[in-house]
Amino acid sequence: MNVAVVLGTSKSDGNTRRLVNEFVYQSGAALFDLSEREISYYDYEHKNRMDDFLPLIIELSEFDHIVFASPVYWYSMSAQLKVFFDRLSDLLTIEKQLGRRLKGKSISILSTGYNTELPECFIEPFVLTAKYMHMEFNGWTYAAIQSEVDLAALEAVAEMALHKIH
Repeated sequence: MNVAVVLGTSKSDGNTRRLVNEFVYQSGAALFDLSEREISYYDYEHKNRMDDFLPLIIELSEFDHIVFASPVYWYSMSAQLKVFFDRLSDLLTIEKQLGRRLKGKSISILSTGYNTELPECFIEPFVLTAKYMHMEFNGWTYAAIQSEVDLAALEAVAEMALHKIH
């Protein structure tokens, strides 16, 4: 299966990035780090059409499965990933044809946080977006981390995530 990971985090060398790196290593997935892209917030007048969002969607449309990776910030996805999700509205208005290329693809979540369990409110935007965009939601893998995590734990979590894709 052709897999892409979209990483949204404020800490490029944090636990979520370490987990994503291990997942990419084990799966051979392509990594798209939103911090390396210029993606503007949603704009009703679409003045931001020339940023990196639409080219990124074109790239992502070539994959069968997309893993969204974000730490839990205040019970929600990172600001970087939230901006990305808000921009999906472009695919419902000015780029409908491009949006249709995502139909039938599957998605899942990789996440880290300090809570012992991933809050349901974190998962809900992904589930509802997948449903709205006619994509299949394949679940999530979460690593509860109170401090720096060891590599063996990351390997185990990344392996769990791989089983949810296949």
